[in-house]
Amino acid sequence: MDVILLERVAKLGQMGEVVSVKEGYARNYLLPQGKARRASDANLKMFEEQKAQLEARNLETKKEADSLAAKIDDQQYVVIRSASDAGALYGSVTTRDAADAINEDGVSIDRKQIVLSEPIKYLGLHTVTVVLHPEVTASVKLNVARSPEEAELQASGKSIQELAAEEEAEAEFEIAELFDDIGAAGLDDDDDRGSDERDSDDETEEN
Repeated sequence: MDVILLERVAKLGQMGEVVSVKEGYARNYLLPQGKARRASDANLKMFEEQKAQLEARNLETKKEADSLAAKIDDQQYVVIRSASDAGALYGSVTTRDAADAINEDGVSIDRKQIVLSEPIKYLGLHTVTVVLHPEVTASVKLNVARSPEEAELQASGKSIQELAAEEEAEAEFEIAELFDDIGAAGLDDDDDRGSDERDSDDETEEN
């Protein structure tokens, strides 16, 4: 099907271009979203009459998108999830989760504007693309952690593996200290027993 684009569509064309697309793509996406019209003589004429208005509207929405991009680009947003000790999530983070995390910062993002390069299934920092306008995108980071405290540590640059190694080292240190305390207590007991034995020997000699 031939359609005339009413705005720039990624990987398809610029505003005003007539392009050929699959009928299902046109019926299910381009036409209902108002991104294109059928390339009939009447619609082509209508586009030429409305071109200035469409371009002005596009410029205005692009300015708004640029302003929002400046606010959220390269920002971090925390998503709290349950995960195994190895960092594997019990269920992946979705585009809706990403949109909800960003919206908590006082902006309005729809999950359809979120682009995930791959499913998020592990703890850590993940880069996500937000499509704000056909010509404007922003990149944000999702800080996926099991707690706000863990998110802060990850934000400082520590990976889940490093955090686990630190926890293991701390546990080993505490165990070593415990054994040292037990050993020291044992020596004290030996000293006390030795002192008692010496006192007993002294008493025997006096008698």
